[in-house]
Amino acid sequence: MAPSRDGRPIRFKVTLDGAAPGDDCGVGTAPDGTGIVRDPRLYQLIRQKNTVEDRTFEIEFLDPGVQAFDFTFG
Repeated sequence: MAPSRDGRPIRFKVTLDGAAPGDDCGVGTAPDGTGIVRDPRLYQLIRQKNTVEDRTFEIEFLDPGVQAFDFTFG
């Protein structure tokens, strides 16, 4: 992901099964699911710590203008 074309950071929030990820947050997110896209790079949003299982992942961008290029799972 990358910030807006004019360089403004973009806030976001992720959930797992409708709740904050807690201990399953990735390097790019806090346990409450919040994060900020500041630089164009790969963001690890979720990292399941225990048994990996099917979950519902959602991301909400709280500011306009984010650039998302690719999502990978697994």
